[in-house]
Amino acid sequence: MPNIDRNGVSIYYEASGNGPAILLSHGYGATSQMWAGQLDLLSADHRLIVWDMRGHGQTDSPYDQSRYSEAETVADMAAILDAEGVDDAVIGGLSLGGYMSLAFNVAHPDRTRALMLFDTGPGYNNPKAREGWNTGMAIPRAESLERDGLAALGGSEEVRVSTHRSAEGLARAARGMLAQFDNRIIQSLSGIDKPTLVLVGENDEPFLAGTDYMANKIPGSTKVVVPNAGHAANIDNPTDFNDAVSAFLSSLPLAGGAVTE
Repeated sequence: MPNIDRNGVSIYYEASGNGPAILLSHGYGATSQMWAGQLDLLSADHRLIVWDMRGHGQTDSPYDQSRYSEAETVADMAAILDAEGVDDAVIGGLSLGGYMSLAFNVAHPDRTRALMLFDTGPGYNNPKAREGWNTGMAIPRAESLERDGLAALGGSEEVRVSTHRSAEGLARAARGMLAQFDNRIIQSLSGIDKPTLVLVGENDEPFLAGTDYMANKIPGSTKVVVPNAGHAANIDNPTDFNDAVSAFLSSLPLAGGAVTE
């Protein structure tokens, strides 16, 4: 499978199918393996690209903490599109991957054909709320991985189907990528001018409010609540998830630059 090298860091990705491109990013603690239930469907008439973020799966886990950040993640995504010869793509992801999809649109609006935001949130306007997320979620995640190794990931659905090489890399990813540092992304929502699917599992209670907020702020967005699904809606209920994604993709204008092998 392909890898790209970005300044000495090997980034793993897989690409399959022909047609307009889709780039899917996984959640924190998961890998590209979490999209197994979507591969056949989406690669039937698209160029589907999935990948592993820094510290995750088969991508490298550099020692330097500064190499784990929103900016580095977005640059990795752009470099993968470059390697595939893709000018623009439908950019989507779950949880952390959804947040990074929003960040990609901020950095590269010309390369974002549409957005698909699954079980995710846009960050926080309030500095105290960001601090609460960091001290209550991101940093404890890092500390537990440093203390207990990969066992600290637990057994959520998207984690259960994923394989990692480095607990230390995941800890650094929590400190640099899962943590929140500003309100740039949440402030970008009202200016999004791309077709956007905002989807959440009906039982994903921590992300229901964030989903409503994004759906209300992003002009013309499409909101879908997947029944009988939690945080990993694509795994919990792949039938309804896939139906929603297929309907959204079918609604998009024809792409001007489909990629074929």
